[in-house]
Amino acid sequence: MTETRKPIPFVDLARQHADIEADVMAAIRGVATEAAFIRGPALGAFENSFAALHDARHGIGVNSGTDALALAVRALGIGPGDEVVTVPNTWISTAFAVSHAGATPVFCDIDPDTYQMDPAALERVITPRTKAVIPVHMFGHPAPMTAIEKICRARGISIIEDVAQAPLTRVDGRLVGTIGDIGCFSFYPSKNLGGYGDGGMALTSDDALAARLRQLSNYGQNEPHRHQEIGFNSRLDTLQAAILLAKLPYLESWTAARRKAAALYDERLADLPVKRPVAAPGAEPVYHLYVIEVENRDACLAYLRDNAVMAQVHYHGVIHLQECYGDLGYRPGDFPVAERAQEHILSLPIYPQITERQIDQVVGTLAEFTSGKAR
Repeated sequence: MTETRKPIPFVDLARQHADIEADVMAAIRGVATEAAFIRGPALGAFENSFAALHDARHGIGVNSGTDALALAVRALGIGPGDEVVTVPNTWISTAFAVSHAGATPVFCDIDPDTYQMDPAALERVITPRTKAVIPVHMFGHPAPMTAIEKICRARGISIIEDVAQAPLTRVDGRLVGTIGDIGCFSFYPSKNLGGYGDGGMALTSDDALAARLRQLSNYGQNEPHRHQEIGFNSRLDTLQAAILLAKLPYLESWTAARRKAAALYDERLADLPVKRPVAAPGAEPVYHLYVIEVENRDACLAYLRDNAVMAQVHYHGVIHLQECYGDLGYRPGDFPVAERAQEHILSLPIYPQITERQIDQVVGTLAEFTSGKAR
């Protein structure tokens, strides 16, 4: 590198906060003034608003996206002896949600272009013990829900959607998170709708499941001081709910900005030797991540970061080869598509406030590496 380049963050949360500071601080002051820090009015308001935005009947705010998944598994009555199928290229909490309930996570391979669950691979691993499937809408692209739903409904298998990276994503005209029995969302700060700490939500239009999720998340109570079962303390803090409620009106415009940034990347990267994201027919991605494939990925990542482009990898390694799941008996090569992808994928900076000039800098630096000019 011969000139000093202004660093491009992977996600610019400081810029986002500056844009909406007045709204967020007013929300925080409101909660502080009311001193309603646990299960205050802002929580119910946010649950109702987020559920309505996704055309769901019930929203249950919980401590994190991880908890949303774990509670969803338990709410469906899944436990020891049961199997739940998911993909090996997601964040590990998807599998942990199954393990913590005493059930067994089972993996299936993914589509090489979209990185989503492969319905044919799903069918091959279903057994009489399969009680649920967790499709993960990876990177903000929807899983093939029409095919997955057909497979599962015919067999009486429940569907838990992992929507941590994909609020407002549609597939075949339907919003993800509302197609399965329960949709699980994360409000981790860097998500498309992120809080100022951890947070999550489970969406469902099933009244009985909603009641079970609320009970499980609030110490197993169905009314104060009556504990019907051994539950958990997993409640979305009122402060986080108020912040998220203040940010919610911006989600659609931020989603449009992400799509615009992705389109710019598509255009600028067209002549480089990298594999760009592919949108499946009927898919409307929201580009939580803009993921490319590149040869010599680790060297490329190092070069980008050395030259002020804070790219990342999502994620290093695949779940079935993690040490904690060694007892499941999986081996390298069991899921070749997912394993190959995890050796080549690279996430480029993307967020609603990224500028065209910043995208040009990212692409220019990537062009230096792929052309062999990297030094």
